[in-house]
Parts: sequence; C-alpha cells; structure tokens
Amino acid sequence: MINLLSVVVFALIGVALAAGGVWLIVLGGSWYYALAGVVFLLVAWLLQRRKAMVLWLYAAFLIASLVWAVWEVGFDWWQLAPRGGIPVLLGLWLLTPWVRRGLAQSSGDADLGGKTKHPNGIGLSLAVVIAIVVAVGSMINDPNAITGQLNDKVVAKTPDMGNAIPDGDWHQYGRTQYGQRYSPLSQITAQNVDQLTEAWRYETGDVRQSSDVPETTYQVTPLKVGDSLYLCTPHSWAIAIDAKTGKEKWKYDPKVGANSDRQHQTCRGVTYYADPQAQAGDRCAERVYLPTSDARLIALDAKDGTVCESFADNGTLHLEQKMQHKPSGYYYSTSPPVAVDDKIIIGGAVNDNYSTQEQSGVIRAFDIHTGELLWNWDSGNPTETEPLAEGETYTTNSPNSWSVFSVDENLGMVYIPLGNQVPDQLGMNRSENVEKFSSSIVALSIDTGKLKWVRQTVHHDLWDMDVPAQPVLMNISDDMGNETPALVGATKQGDIYVLDRRTGEPLIKVREVAAPGGAIPEDHSAPTQPRSDLTFMPQKLTGKDMWGITLFDQLACRIEFHQLKYEGRYTPPSLQGSLIYPGNFGTFNWGSVAVDPQRQVMFGMPTYLAFTSKLIPRDEVPPQGSKKASEMGINQNTGAPYAVSMGPFLSPISVPCQAPPWGYVAGADLRTGDIAYKRKNGTVYDMTPLPLPIKLGVPGIGGPIITAGGVAFLGAAVDDYFRAYDLTTGKQLWEARLPAGGQSTPMTYTTDDGTQYVVIVAGGHGSIGTKPGDYVMAYKLPAN
Repeated sequence: MINLLSVVVFALIGVALAAGGVWLIVLGGSWYYALAGVVFLLVAWLLQRRKAMVLWLYAAFLIASLVWAVWEVGFDWWQLAPRGGIPVLLGLWLLTPWVRRGLAQSSGDADLGGKTKHPNGIGLSLAVVIAIVVAVGSMINDPNAITGQLNDKVVAKTPDMGNAIPDGDWHQYGRTQYGQRYSPLSQITAQNVDQLTEAWRYETGDVRQSSDVPETTYQVTPLKVGDSLYLCTPHSWAIAIDAKTGKEKWKYDPKVGANSDRQHQTCRGVTYYADPQAQAGDRCAERVYLPTSDARLIALDAKDGTVCESFADNGTLHLEQKMQHKPSGYYYSTSPPVAVDDKIIIGGAVNDNYSTQEQSGVIRAFDIHTGELLWNWDSGNPTETEPLAEGETYTTNSPNSWSVFSVDENLGMVYIPLGNQVPDQLGMNRSENVEKFSSSIVALSIDTGKLKWVRQTVHHDLWDMDVPAQPVLMNISDDMGNETPALVGATKQGDIYVLDRRTGEPLIKVREVAAPGGAIPEDHSAPTQPRSDLTFMPQKLTGKDMWGITLFDQLACRIEFHQLKYEGRYTPPSLQGSLIYPGNFGTFNWGSVAVDPQRQVMFGMPTYLAFTSKLIPRDEVPPQGSKKASEMGINQNTGAPYAVSMGPFLSPISVPCQAPPWGYVAGADLRTGDIAYKRKNGTVYDMTPLPLPIKLGVPGIGGPIITAGGVAFLGAAVDDYFRAYDLTTGKQLWEARLPAGGQSTPMTYTTDDGTQYVVIVAGGHGSIGTKPGDYVMAYKLPAN
C-alpha cells in the first residue's frame, strides 16, 4: 500500500513537471523541469517494479538538482528552498524503512539469519545530507545585502534645515519646508532606543466603512506646534490632541460622504499657519488648513477647530473651480498644501486611468487669508500664470501633482513633483507641453508661479512613473567646505536625483541610457531614458529569478515570465502583456527619503515588486463592474482606444513571482553617490496564515525620519511593526508591534518637560491589505 501511494505521488509529480517543463522549453526557458519530470516518472516506474536501484537514481537526481540550483542562484537559501524542498522531502520519504522494505522484498536476497535484506540507501542518504548541509549553510548567507557604513562625521556643523522652528516642534509634513524629515533632537540615541516604551495611544474614531473604496489608507504625519498635535484622518476629519497626553482637544468633521468613484480615501496631513500680523487673542490667528477628499480646502482655527469664515467662501475653498470637466470623485488633494509668503499653494490628485476627461493638474496659489487666486501654473499651458479670465478653463488631464511640495524662501522657489497625463499607459496625442513636464520635478516662482526650471525623470512615460515623493532640500558641501543648495528627488524607478536646486542641473551625474522599444503601432517609446549615478534600480529579471513556495508555482511563474514581453526597465505596455519592473508601486513612493543635513547622508526604503501591464482594445473591455483602482484590475480609460489590466506579478498562490527580498532599508552618501548599505527589512508575520517572524524583506509604503541621535525610524512594511535603525549601519535596533498597519511617516518632538516622543499613525493601507485601524501611537524612554 505504501509503495502504491509512492508510485502515484511520483507519477503525478512527474506528469506535472514534464508537461509544464516542455511548455517552458517551447517558450525558451530552462530544461530542468522537463528533465526532472522524466526522472520522477522513472522513479514511479521503478517503485512500481520494486527495484532497489531507484534509490541510486534518486540520489543522482538530488545531486544533479543541487548542482543546477547552485549554478542558477548561488548559495541563496530563499532561492534554493523552492528548488530543493519537495525533492529533499521525497528523498527522506524514500529512505523510510517501510519504503525500503518494499524494495528489499523484491530483491530475493536474504542475510545469514534468513531474514529479507533491504537496501540501506547509503547513496541517497549522503545526497540528502549534502543537500541539507548546503541549505543550512545558505541560511546564514545574505547574497543581496550591502553591509557597509555611512559616514558618521559631521560635515556641516550648522546646517540649513529650512524655515526656523523650535527644535522640539514639527511644523510641516517633512518637519520644515525643506522636507528633510530630520529632527535635531538627540535624547533618543542608538544606544538607548531599545528602551522605548508606549507613552500613550489615541483612537480617532474614524474607522474603515463597508462603503469605502479599496484604497482607503491612513498615511498622515501629524504636525506638532506648541503643546498640540494636528492631524487628519482618511475621511478628512481634522483633529488636535495634546502632545504630552494624547488627549483630544477638538475634532472637526467636514462630512465628505462616500463616493465609489473616488480612487483614494486618504489624507497625508494638514497645513499649519500663524499669521504674523495677528494680535494676541485674535480669532484664527493660527490656522489649520484641511484638504478634503471631496475637493475642498477648509480653514480652521487652530485653537478650537472652528471654521475661519473669512477665508474663501465662508471658510471653504472649492478646488474644482475653472475645470472644464468635473466628474464627482475624480479630483481632490490627498497631500497638505504649503504655506509661504502669505500664500497657500496646492495641487491635486486626479484618478488614474478612469477617463480622458478628468480635471486639470493645475498648481494654484491662493491668498492664505482670503482665498483669492493669485496665480495658476498649468503644465498643459505653462506660460500663462495670471489667474484665468471669466469663462476660461484649465487644460483637461494635464500632468498633476498629488504629492507634497517643498519651498526655499531665500531662492523664492517652490519645488513640485509632477505625475503623468491620464491615461498613464497611453502616450498618443500628448502635447509638446505634456511631453516636457510629465513625470518631472519643476521649480516655480513663489511670487508669480513662473517656471524656473524642469528636470524630467522619465521621457514619454508609459508606466505611471509619477515623481511621487516630496523633493528634499539641503545643502551639500564639497571637500573645500563650499556649499551648494541641493535638491534630492526620489523616484519610482529607483533613481535618486541630486540636483542644484537653483538650476536643476545634476550634482550627481545623470546619463541618458538606451531603453527598450516595441510600443503599440499607434504609440512610440523614448529611445533613451535618464538614469542617475545614484540609483536603487533593480537588476533586470531573468527566468532564474522566478520564485515560488514549491517547484510547481515556481514553474508556473517561469512560464508566465516567458509569456510576457520584457526587455528590462521601461519595457512598454503591450497587447500580449508586459512585465513592468519596478512596477508602478515604485522603488520609492510618497514616503520619500530622509536626510541628515549634518552628515549629508540619506536613509530610505527601496521596495521591489514587479507588475504586469496589458492593453485591452476598447471593443474587448468587459462591461460595468470591472475594477477601476490604479494598483490592480482593469482600468477603464474611458474615451481612450485601450483599457489596461494591471497588477502585481503574482504566482497562482498569490505570492510574488520574483524572488525575495522585496523590501530593504538603505543608506547612501549624498556627496559621493555611494550606497553604503542595503539590508532586507520586515517579516512575513502578517503575510501568511501562520504568524512567522521570518525576516524575508517585504514590500512597504510609507516614509522614514532621522534624528540627531543617529537613529532612523520607519514603519511602512506590510508587517505591523514600527522599527528603529542605526543610521550608520542600517541595523535594526528596536521594534514595537502596532495594532494596525503603519503605512505612514512618523515624526518626533519634545514637550515642555524636555521629554522626546516618537509618534506614528497606525491605520492600515487598503490596497496592500494591512490591518485597518485608527490609532495614533506615541513612544518615549522610561523616566529615570
């Protein structure tokens, strides 16, 4: 009975591997799986005939498989495991006494005691031991890691950190208008950070609703001004809480309502403004500006959360004014505007790939007191920045900016990361202006909105490679101590642009490199693409990089890989389906990077997750009910000749087809462009049915911060943890379990008693499936 079962198992595995393996060979892939299938069928035949030589055959197969696996992927345990897991387990099964006894009974041999003699399986035992030794040895090897150290010396003793604020405060999304995400606080250090404990937690009450869109996310970074924290929630509530205790001070609900056509339900932050002309006790002398998911900007009194009626229309600015098309739910601001020079400057998010008739991506400056429009910069009509006349409208579907701006008041410039024109994957009929400004960083005059310079990071973008991250401003010193005003721009494709922020010219070299062709006949692709010498772009994938939990899903991924169009980074979308790597999730996203302006280094979280992109002719697009979300499913592109089906490149059991790690923490020197370290980050604890704390290196979305204590803080990973790292080495120093996903950027501050707190919002991220919640979590060191 045991041998019959073994025969069936080996035969079924043999048929599956042989059939899939032949298919893979036809597609131009590895011969291993077909040959392995033949071996398994031979093993089944020999077991059925009870031939002892089956043990020698299988021993030879295991050794050959091990040699092939090491030749393909080296001593990488996570790559070796799917190749060897089932074969080694079946080898152990063949060595069991009840299997070998069945083989011995057919041999006809007997020992001197008259008992039946069965084969000892020495050859197979040795093969299994060798395979296990190689596997165990590979567990301590991390072939993907870079384990150097960042410069730990102070390069600039008195660095420019942007607009002056108290050391213990956090006034803007990135702390100051420079967006450095750096705090000069040093109470928490690399030596004591492991002692952090929870100080308080606050629950906002804004929880996910059944009517919410899939991409309902909690991405806010609170502001700290004086003794208060100010934040917003996914449904656009504004809240003030006590910075020391976490007790609620006030709450304002703008009642945005549900809208199934809204692509994102999120708020990354509010904007604080203190009127320098106000008198003590004046109402609305300090304001909080709240962007809402129904395209409003509301001014609130920072003291009590009441509406400041003197702003715009009874306290509310309607952002869809002068748009030619106004489909409900298609436009809103997910990020906080910037307040500078008595102006509030704001962009807006436009739904990706819903329609060719969506709102404009115009950038506008309003009088911060009255809401009067002062200038508008429309990338579809970039030279006319004077407010539009009555009856005029902005350019439909011009490239938009959904992320956060940075400001240099001394240079008089605002720096804006721009996205692509909808539809993202179709470049036909784009105007000259759209081709110039799509997926770029632009510098505008704070005073007039006039263009100062533009630096494009992708030419003729067909991949949704928006510039997603707030540009980071800092000064970079040369060996002589001379400082250059710099801008650090992180991109989805993994390049880090280090530019002179006065001119947009590179401080770290940017090259034009050849890019794949092969766009659909109606379109074209750019023959070259820019690439920074400081880059975290992934290596080009090959068949050997395909992964799985077992041989079977790995084989399925290899088959699909060879069926997709793929020639490396910037492979155009296609009718057959293209592999897009990095995918539109990005190597870096809105979380940006954090910089230390004293040491002039950066800390970030590069993520690697391939996507697929397939164009669907309009007459083949499924009817209503198809998904419209930007990260997965069918994006309708109403009005365009093609829809697009897109999503992560996953195996039949819904794990990434590419081998891990999928997420890292990394540090780089911004003076030299050298990457000092790159360490896998995060566990599969919340990715699998069993809570296994295996440090695989997982995807994430969110941002880091750095403190003068030499510590970087980051949540973001798809396991629900908040972590601290040694900035110099990237080694993890501390972690805390969060009650929900931590897909937000943390912040830090001190209270009037000198205590340093670190705060992160934990509320989850709908499109990556982390646990939802409504928590604001604060941590501090124990009292002496």
